[in-house]
Amino acid sequence: MIPALVLTAGLATRLRPLSLVRAKAALPVAGDPLIRHILRWLAGGGVTDAVLNLHYLAHTITGILGDGADGVRVRYSWEVPVLGSAGGPRRALPLVGASPFLIVNGDTLTNVDIGSLVADHRQSGALVTMAVVRNAEPEKYGGVVAESDGAVTGFTRRLSPTAKVRTAEQTFHFVGVQVAEAEAFVSLPDNVPSESVTERYPALIAARRGSVRAFVTSAEFFDIGTPRDYLSTSLLLGVSQIHPESRVPIPESRFFGARTRIDSDARIEDSILWDDVQVEANTRLRRCIVTDGVRVPAGLSCENATIRIAKGALTDGERLVGDLAIGSL
Repeated sequence: MIPALVLTAGLATRLRPLSLVRAKAALPVAGDPLIRHILRWLAGGGVTDAVLNLHYLAHTITGILGDGADGVRVRYSWEVPVLGSAGGPRRALPLVGASPFLIVNGDTLTNVDIGSLVADHRQSGALVTMAVVRNAEPEKYGGVVAESDGAVTGFTRRLSPTAKVRTAEQTFHFVGVQVAEAEAFVSLPDNVPSESVTERYPALIAARRGSVRAFVTSAEFFDIGTPRDYLSTSLLLGVSQIHPESRVPIPESRFFGARTRIDSDARIEDSILWDDVQVEANTRLRRCIVTDGVRVPAGLSCENATIRIAKGALTDGERLVGDLAIGSL
């Protein structure tokens, strides 16, 4: 199977304040870091070598993976500055070392069939093949515009809430997985920021019809773009446990990281606790995300909240409670 480049260098500004603590790919999702979910999916598709591009909070990713995990060898392409969705692949070409190769967004949770995607790409002669699903939420996601034969003709921004639904063109939602030839990026200057959808791919499309194609799939796609999306996806993907009385599988609604300490009087529901969290007596947490190293003081009650150690300026919507920054989902 071809190698993969996983894009993990981004700043994840929409995920703040969580992304002030860890890089997006290092966030725990349903009990495991997101990047481990991605590597397991890649391994299941036959991928044995992956390159990750790094820039922001890189240590939170390398500390999880080292030189590999889940049967996949991992190497790193370092970026200063962050180079974007086209500049990043250009920078990583020497490490990837093969063409074609997979490009996977570091915030992707999907079950796209890798083998079918690669086969479709190879028979088409395209430079880039993007895995897409029907865009059921055009007011939330921008769209890929493709003709009936799969040729991508352009890209659209998400609709404003008051815009009329498009009827003249079918738009698709890119799920963050694509196959690309080195030729798609090799002519770009190295170490210069560049974006695929707004810069590189429109240029390829203008030069040759069919150079960028859509692979339409019915695969599942889970969003973790915002703290609210992250919590909802984690709860949705929760592993099953057996109810001790009924012996019926029930979804896990709480996820506790390593070295967590929770007082027996604490009440925690539909929440995620990262590593090294301490929860004291008579606390109530419902639909909360508690990040690394937080000590939740006795008697605190929070619902639909993010909780982190306050370092630097607060983000919009956060308030200071002792040494904690508490925000709203």
